[in-house]
Amino acid sequence: QLQLVESGGGLVQPGGSLRLSCAASGFTLDSYTIGWFRQAPGKEREGVSCIESIESSSDEVTYYADSVNVRFTISRDSARNTVYLQMNNLKPEDTAVYYCAAAKNPFRWYRPQDYGYWGQGTQVTVSS
Repeated sequence: QLQLVESGGGLVQPGGSLRLSCAASGFTLDSYTIGWFRQAPGKEREGVSCIESIESSSDEVTYYADSVNVRFTISRDSARNTVYLQMNNLKPEDTAVYYCAAAKNPFRWYRPQDYGYWGQGTQVTVSS
């Protein structure tokens, strides 16, 4: 059974940092493109970042939404079968439920409908 479990969310002050984890069971993350998405109340789910599968490219290919570029970093730990999202200089507008998702070959990395496997989400709240 394929399963993704996010962790690492919480309450942080503006300017602070959090590291989200996406742990997989039942499959190898290296073989999938892994995306991080977020959804704020009343808003659509949006793509935050993505790391392509090792099968897609020998180089580690990553993507970021403009709103998080430079502040967020996605990475993979193959030994732990886990993908991380390091979030620095957090802003109140980053407040949302964050989800990780897996897909073999998403047409567009930022489109939620291109991903077939989802975690349950973890809440990130940025507030003073």
